[in-house]
Amino acid sequence: MNQQVLEQKKQLVEEIAGKMGDAASTVVVEYRGLSVAELTELRRQLREENIEFNVFKNTMVQRASEKLGYDELMDALKGPNAIATSADEVNASRILCKFARKHDKLVVKGGVVSGKVVNADEVRELSKLPNKEGMLSMLLSCLQSPVRQFAATVKAIADKDAEPATEAN
Repeated sequence: MNQQVLEQKKQLVEEIAGKMGDAASTVVVEYRGLSVAELTELRRQLREENIEFNVFKNTMVQRASEKLGYDELMDALKGPNAIATSADEVNASRILCKFARKHDKLVVKGGVVSGKVVNADEVRELSKLPNKEGMLSMLLSCLQSPVRQFAATVKAIADKDAEPATEAN
């Protein structure tokens, strides 16, 4: 094999490993049977959420996965696949699973979330979670609720004590 071609392949494996290693989540999908219009729509939705969607040769993704220690991902890397990488743990799975519900040709096969290889069922479960901002908002609501109730109770007691006492004659 030509040394230049071999060097290009090594660089591509490094690039894929870098994308997968830096991402909070990577989702592997099979796109066989989707029309160009459907793929364009999917790419647009992913781009709006800053999610990269790439098609690489399976052997290159397999080598990058081996390099990162994601050996369990090999089963998902068969057939025409694409990978979506995201800085958020749930955004990619949420968008891809939502799209797959409307377009049965898109098949979610698995992925990596926070360095842990997950199967298709786990990706679907993750897709049901809100994104990071939504989770932080829910946490903040939970933390504020007791304080709000305490403040309302103190105010009610203060208002009751401030009422003028009426004496019955």
